[in-house]
Amino acid sequence: MSHPALRARPRWQRTRDPNFPSVALVDGHWWVLRINCFPDHPLWTLFIDGERAFDIDDAPPEWGEPAARSAGVLDIVTVGRILGPIRTFVAYGSEIGDPCDNPFCCG
Repeated sequence: MSHPALRARPRWQRTRDPNFPSVALVDGHWWVLRINCFPDHPLWTLFIDGERAFDIDDAPPEWGEPAARSAGVLDIVTVGRILGPIRTFVAYGSEIGDPCDNPFCCG
């Protein structure tokens, strides 16, 4: 895959949300990582400005450690605004209208 986001160098911040733990403001666009039920699904789904961009198992080296505990924590008001459009997309595939309903995975 050769998506331009794979070459970016986001500065991740933590959200304290267990489903969408990491966000970054990249060139004026909010990136949000959803953690999926791995290995049944790819480890991460990247959303950019509330739209699904792609799934990925391993973050590219340029991304650093998206879920690092050492990353700063974003304030709750900003987190609410960023996660608002995707808050209901917790289950893998829900953002495309096909949520995983496997009780051993996403259920």
